[in-house]
Amino acid sequence: MTDVPDLWWPTAILAAVLLIDAVMSMHPPAFIRGCLSGVGLPRDWWWTLIVIKLLAVAGLLAGLRYEGVGLTANVGVICYFGCAVYAHIRARFLGSEFWLNCLGFLALAVGVLVISYAV
Repeated sequence: MTDVPDLWWPTAILAAVLLIDAVMSMHPPAFIRGCLSGVGLPRDWWWTLIVIKLLAVAGLLAGLRYEGVGLTANVGVICYFGCAVYAHIRARFLGSEFWLNCLGFLALAVGVLVISYAV
């Protein structure tokens, strides 16, 4: 394992997908609103998820240049979506949003970690 990704593009893809998700969350479409409501997250807290995702994007991109930052940000993204999985299971909100969005993001983040840092 290295402190700077061996391949830069998987990290860049994860950062781009998170950025798109954060921008979409600023005026969330129905499926995002349904997901956040379905897990019982109060609407007053939705803005925190945008901040977390934007910080993750910044960390992932900074990690392309600075040792340790990208690895830490990638692990943070995995933890974030791990918590999202827990929230979905706890709320018994296991529809398509869970399988596609939540587990999809978690799989992407784990895949990027393995491809970028463990190769």
